[in-house]
Amino acid sequence: MLGSEHAVRQPEGLNGLIIANSPSSMKAWVEGCLELRKKLPQETQDALSRHEADGTYDHPDYQAASQVFYERHVCRLQPMPDFVKRTFDWIDRDPTVYHTMNGPTEFHVVGTLKDWTVVERLHRVQAPTLVISGAYDEASPATVGEFADRIPGARWEMFEASSHMPHVEERGSYMAVVADFLARLD
Repeated sequence: MLGSEHAVRQPEGLNGLIIANSPSSMKAWVEGCLELRKKLPQETQDALSRHEADGTYDHPDYQAASQVFYERHVCRLQPMPDFVKRTFDWIDRDPTVYHTMNGPTEFHVVGTLKDWTVVERLHRVQAPTLVISGAYDEASPATVGEFADRIPGARWEMFEASSHMPHVEERGSYMAVVADFLARLD
């Protein structure tokens, strides 16, 4: 998100841009996540909806239901690699920034970023751009596709065995794609 905001300003010296698993708008992000939620087991959907309506995001049932979504659409490697788990543990220890900007989960966005979008400004990006996402990603094709469709000459790489973390789930292939992109820049 920060990279796309920076790039639309056409800063001097920006030689390339990699947008990895990012929303182009939070509205499209949430819509995509809600579609993925509809594919979760009904009891999981019910727990999420019930606790969101009650505002009881710290309830163990809500946390467990959120984990079902995360295991399908954030990191499909189970058990989750320790360095990934530590990232989530830090958010749990002090959720102030994440909850203020996003909300309690990846798919229930009620924070200050809920109306953020860069879609209508993407045509301004002049740097060569690589767009990355995973086939099972919470960053839906509709939101990621805006980058590929609206940034002139952008290349979109979809990792077929990954969700939101192809840099973890398909590390070798991911690093090869990124290295190839960087090697082509001046």
